[in-house]
Amino acid sequence: MAKPPSPGGDEREGVRLSNLEDRLFEGANATKRDLVDYLDAVADRILPVLRDRALSVIRVHRGQEAFMQKNLPSYAPEWIERVSSWAESSKREVTYALCNDRRALLWFANQRAVEYHPALTTAAAPDLVTHLVLDLDPPDADSFPMAVRAAHLVRQALAEAALDGAVKTSGAKGVHVYVPIAGGAPVDEVAAATRALATRAERLDPSLATTAFTKEDRGGRVFVDATRVGAATVVAAYSPRLRAGTPVSFPVDWDELDRVAPGDFTLHTALRLLGERDPWAAHMPPAQPLPPGLVEEGREIPSGRVQAMHEGRRRSRARRAPP
Repeated sequence: MAKPPSPGGDEREGVRLSNLEDRLFEGANATKRDLVDYLDAVADRILPVLRDRALSVIRVHRGQEAFMQKNLPSYAPEWIERVSSWAESSKREVTYALCNDRRALLWFANQRAVEYHPALTTAAAPDLVTHLVLDLDPPDADSFPMAVRAAHLVRQALAEAALDGAVKTSGAKGVHVYVPIAGGAPVDEVAAATRALATRAERLDPSLATTAFTKEDRGGRVFVDATRVGAATVVAAYSPRLRAGTPVSFPVDWDELDRVAPGDFTLHTALRLLGERDPWAAHMPPAQPLPPGLVEEGREIPSGRVQAMHEGRRRSRARRAPP
């Protein structure tokens, strides 16, 4: 005999949904039904961002701490497409989901997957990065206008390199700038070009922007994060965030960026603001090749993590030195 549905449940695309009236998480101002309904309604816009990319999600069980899920659980239905790859950090093979259709998206929503973090490479070409990404992280939650100003610095640096990008709120406190890459590019080239652009943006206004990887070295400035390459993921456009009020990472036009705030876009407001539009697709410029000169410039700049490691060692030696 089939198991009866849980209270408040229904079924869509053959996916049994349960406990839909449960609160999503503390401070969410939303239920699980709100999450399911939102993702279902935005499926035609978020799926192109997720399709054929290894997916990590952030889930939250009732009354428990949120956690990031990379490895697809053994109980996942067989019809969810997947791809396996070696994770150097954990020294094991990880099987990632490919969220390629509405049914898979609904299954994740029913698993209380709130955030969706796709890879910057595709399953078909895991060695080629499709987008250069700069993550602009202001010093605190009230400093979004600083992130906006830093985003305009990045746009100027892009224009000087004959590149163009699209922008979205991160859904947290910052801004993401994406540059689509023609044909994709190897990780090392994208990493170098990203470092070069971040450094150029920093030079435009070093009182506002910094590439300092160590938080204590940022001095209240916006961190222009050039590390979103390789195995890194970035939260998808249209993805909800596991934060108070359940904000959504929302695409905006460059001309609108100065007039918005992260709290404008939530699980309850995003669909009304979108209407029938897909601004992420509409604002994304055509894919562009990385300028070779930009790549070579970036190869001369150590990664932020390497710089932080060397600085940490220098400070440790200084502390041990006799007075």
